[in-house]
Amino acid sequence: MSMDAQLIEHMMNPKNYGTLESADTQGIGKNPENGEKVAIYIRVGKDENELYVDDIRFQAIGCTTTVVAGSMLTEEAKGLNFNGVQNLVDATLKLLDRLPPEDAACSEMVALAIKAAIDTYEKRKSDPDYPVITYKIENSCVPKEDNTEAINNQEEGK
Repeated sequence: MSMDAQLIEHMMNPKNYGTLESADTQGIGKNPENGEKVAIYIRVGKDENELYVDDIRFQAIGCTTTVVAGSMLTEEAKGLNFNGVQNLVDATLKLLDRLPPEDAACSEMVALAIKAAIDTYEKRKSDPDYPVITYKIENSCVPKEDNTEAINNQEEGK
């Protein structure tokens, strides 16, 4: 399947969309600028003391790119041990430098939500009531040109 065909497939039929009744942990990635967010639900499996992603789901309040990123990243994360998930998150965040900021924002939100779910799980080992972690993205969802125009309009009191 070509990359484009793959993207269209994830867009038309997002994988792993929804909640997970039996989730052991969840995490949230949030865009403070526009209120978009991604929630990740993970059921944790144990294989000889090694924790891994047995099942994973996501929900998104966001654009199509966010849903595509959620679909692709959750597919990648499924079956990985926690170390592998951390590597996936790190690799994803490294790739963002090459994307336009508005696309990077969507992928960053999903990657951070996955990281938040793993970090929440770790915290809850010692404190079962630890709240779900939310990480805020650093990339801006607004293309840079549009941003300056908005700022100029504000300064001119429009």
